[in-house]
Amino acid sequence: MSTNGPQDRPLGGVDYDTAKRLATSPDAVERRFVAGRAETRPEILYFLAADQSAEVRREIARNTSTPRQADLLLAADPDEEVRSGLAAKIASLVPHLPAEKVGQLEKLTLEVLETLARDQAVTVRRVLAETLKDQPGAPAQVVQQLARDLELSVSGPVLRHSPILTDEDLLQIIRSQPLDGQLVAIAERAGLSGDVADAVARTDSEGAVAALLANHSAQIREETLDRIIEMAPRHEPWHGPLVRRPTLPPRAAARIAGFVNDQLLKVLQARPDLPAETRAAVSEAVRRRLPGLSAPAAPARAGTPEAPDAEEEAEPKERPGDRARRLHAAGALDEEVISDALSTGDRGFVLTALSLRAGIPPDTVDKIVGGQSPRGVTALCWRAKLGMRFARQVQLRLAMIPPSAVMNAKDGTDYPMTEAEMKWQLEFFGVKA
Repeated sequence: MSTNGPQDRPLGGVDYDTAKRLATSPDAVERRFVAGRAETRPEILYFLAADQSAEVRREIARNTSTPRQADLLLAADPDEEVRSGLAAKIASLVPHLPAEKVGQLEKLTLEVLETLARDQAVTVRRVLAETLKDQPGAPAQVVQQLARDLELSVSGPVLRHSPILTDEDLLQIIRSQPLDGQLVAIAERAGLSGDVADAVARTDSEGAVAALLANHSAQIREETLDRIIEMAPRHEPWHGPLVRRPTLPPRAAARIAGFVNDQLLKVLQARPDLPAETRAAVSEAVRRRLPGLSAPAAPARAGTPEAPDAEEEAEPKERPGDRARRLHAAGALDEEVISDALSTGDRGFVLTALSLRAGIPPDTVDKIVGGQSPRGVTALCWRAKLGMRFARQVQLRLAMIPPSAVMNAKDGTDYPMTEAEMKWQLEFFGVKA
């Protein structure tokens, strides 16, 4: 043998007999040299797959010429780096496997992938997931295994990118109550469908809903957006993404203007892409919330007497309760008006409006709302002849009932209790039928 080291030997300069001799050499460096050559015969590579040196087996694992039978042995190798190298190699071969042909080679490749997808080492599964995450030809059963992995660094890339996962797959995963990070990964998928977006929103995960709102390619239905906006006052991380959603219905924009901070309110007002109807709705919401911003005082002209103090000139501001009574007397205290007041946090107006429409004394309304009973608040809204969707908003925003405890509409819009049940709830607070 030459005195030159194996690393100096030209790749094409080793014949079969020399390769066999090097494969059985006591020098691990020589065995490793043979193990890393693409020209080495399959039977020699198979022999070296059981080599006592992990360095040699790592070369075998990375060698694309290694026969699949040897790869199957290496999938159970005690060395984690051997298995990680094998995972990267096998996963990279997926795009080149013929879809129409499932022979022995393809079956063995699939078996290796399935074994690695169950590997106890997170590093091995992570390598597999990162390589397969955007492969349209990846084996479905392997992708399913990785998507349900409890380690977020494994499941996250697959949930976020894999084209193999169908809407039904994603809905099943959401129903299994996954980790918040996994929900976030689903919410960030490009072109997320309306059904999956709705399922993400219903988890009430703060991080996942924020990611959903920030995903401008996600298809968020108007009713889903309405539900998110109902709970948004409690979730500050949702406010920025809501303000920046590509399309906002006028009513949704006006409701958002009622609870976001002043900085985001200015962002909402300044959006040039909003249609005129939406901008008008936002301006009206701003006028109600911050009247000083919508009607700045004109400067005094030179040579004219000094303008009187603004506070002296301005008429006394109408109190919320008085405004509610005035509108009620005019027959204009409808659900839309009360809903707008609820969106802007006008608690006094809403309490008075509920009292007037339900014909219940204000102190009784205070007791019902303050008791934080979902059934009691729902019965109060029913008595006030308001819709069940609005009753849900009152539970969340006025009574501050946790989202997990609120009563929801039956069949989308109907009240979930019978008339007798609602009357009984009100009788508990001394309200006669």
